[in-house]
Amino acid sequence: MAIKVKKKKGVSMLHIEGDMTIYNAAGLKDELMKLISQPGEHEIDLSGVGEMDSAGLQLLILAKREAARLKNILHFNGHSRAVLEVINLCNMAGYFGDPIWES
Repeated sequence: MAIKVKKKKGVSMLHIEGDMTIYNAAGLKDELMKLISQPGEHEIDLSGVGEMDSAGLQLLILAKREAARLKNILHFNGHSRAVLEVINLCNMAGYFGDPIWES
């Protein structure tokens, strides 16, 4: 699991590739927290997430909460089918506040 990073017009664009499950959430957490702790605006592309479970959802919640605590802006986009299924199952779309569309 890796997070690809690039800058676009001052926004840190993060692209997650692979699964966001209990098996890799801990390793992904450290990398994601480091990236979103940098001041500014961040956008996470979830189109490359192949599988997601409640550990992955918890990671997205943590990222959103941590960015808000640091007064950084964080948006999610390009939700894969796996991400949409978990978000819809847990009725969490409103929590994230981002437009939700399938990639």
